[in-house]
Amino acid sequence: MILFVNACVREKSRTKRLAQALLAKLEGEVVSVNLEDICFDVTDEAYLKKRDRLIAEGAFDDDMFALARQFAQADTIVIAAPYWDLSFPAKLKQYIEAINVLGVTFEYTPEGFPKGLCKANKLYYVMTAGGNYVPEEFGFGYIKALAQNFYGISDVELIKAIGLDIAGADAEAILEDCLYREG
Repeated sequence: MILFVNACVREKSRTKRLAQALLAKLEGEVVSVNLEDICFDVTDEAYLKKRDRLIAEGAFDDDMFALARQFAQADTIVIAAPYWDLSFPAKLKQYIEAINVLGVTFEYTPEGFPKGLCKANKLYYVMTAGGNYVPEEFGFGYIKALAQNFYGISDVELIKAIGLDIAGADAEAILEDCLYREG
């Protein structure tokens, strides 16, 4: 199963367009998670107490962990997230908080190091940006570090089209070039 985590909210999202082109090339059933359709719980003390209690009880079948179970069982993961305001959309951070579940997506070794429990062998991170200054650590680098160091997904690939909104840029040509390179 290919899990498509869609953090795009614009109807004519350029990031989503790139992700859909990638998904068309991949083989397998695609299951989509549209983050704009999810109303994430507020991470307050009551939420954390419930989460900690369920984890301690090993009650991973609780609905609270549905997104984490889905993420852990995916064979391939495609995350589409535009680069906004120096990072990815806030909904993606909320999603990450929901899937970071000890006992589902990762565990700790006796030495205290994370060990991934996810089935996926590949994670694609698809992004677009209006400008050319896109530090990896503000978006892709964070996702890559989690995938490789916590989830056990060593093959992480960035697909990006940047500089789309610079005066004089041919955004369509930049997107097409990205699609061609990835083809």
